[in-house]
Amino acid sequence: MKDVADPIDRALLDDWQRDFPVVSRPFAELAKAAGTSEIDVLNRLADMQENGTITRVGATCAPNTLSASTLAAVAAPEGRIEEVAAIINEDPGVNHSYEREDQWNIWFVATGPDRDAVNASLERISDRTGLRVLDLRLMRPFNIDLGFKMAGQDTPVMHATPRALDMSAIRDGDKALMNILTKGMPLVAAPYAVIADQLGRSEATVLARVSALTDAGVLSRLGVIVRHRKLGWKSNAMVVWQVAEADIPEAGTQLATLPGVTLCYERCPVADVWPYRLYCMIHAQSREAAMAVLDKARALPALEGIDHKVLFSTRCFRQTGAMIAKEKEAAE
Repeated sequence: MKDVADPIDRALLDDWQRDFPVVSRPFAELAKAAGTSEIDVLNRLADMQENGTITRVGATCAPNTLSASTLAAVAAPEGRIEEVAAIINEDPGVNHSYEREDQWNIWFVATGPDRDAVNASLERISDRTGLRVLDLRLMRPFNIDLGFKMAGQDTPVMHATPRALDMSAIRDGDKALMNILTKGMPLVAAPYAVIADQLGRSEATVLARVSALTDAGVLSRLGVIVRHRKLGWKSNAMVVWQVAEADIPEAGTQLATLPGVTLCYERCPVADVWPYRLYCMIHAQSREAAMAVLDKARALPALEGIDHKVLFSTRCFRQTGAMIAKEKEAAE
């Protein structure tokens, strides 16, 4: 892990990856907790964003609530990896993309305001690259709330208890608000007021909607979004398991609670080429540490003897917030 020696920087990264204050002057709250000034906090976060330690201060949205998304993959020929990755990253719906150690070697998340937009994104990428695109839709999340602690290698990740999802809480205008928050809030003393001005709404209304969406589980996390590779967690493996559909609930529950497993979810398989239903991520500081976690996963009662595949990430091509609304919608 990269050493975050400054205690104030470490506090900002450790304490505010979630539960960011929903008040008029949130950075003043961070400053009070850290024993410094509001302007110092803003400057530190701006520096971290500039040097790539964090991607933004903003939100993550529960999958397929206000927007649609899918995990996708292509098998790029060895001599075309950079070319294909560039084409994928040019698509406006792509917000994460990685190279992984597998025949299916470029993995990305395609997002959009609805499923039709995601389908169009995948079709564009397939047409432009000439490659088949695996569409691996989320079926069931077991743990999708990821955070990283700076305190030491024994506690590299932290999870929050997921809130029950209440779709009835969604109101007109929430997509445009979440679109701004997922891209990153402005690093100014009163960010919610700036967002309110952009939306033509009052600050009080924006604060109320952020709180309501959080309580409803639609806004899954609000806070400092770190670049884990920059901070030392560079040995990251996606492990896919060929678990029978009926056994997914038990296997997913066991896997999601295993220390060292950072994400866990069920996705739709592709019968002819990709039979895997259960996925997990292991973020570690070394390949050896990641494999040690995998050994424990293999020993879980629900996964013992189950066929699986390990895909280590070798390169991160893109890591940004999801697209919740089209630009025109976001401006309205």
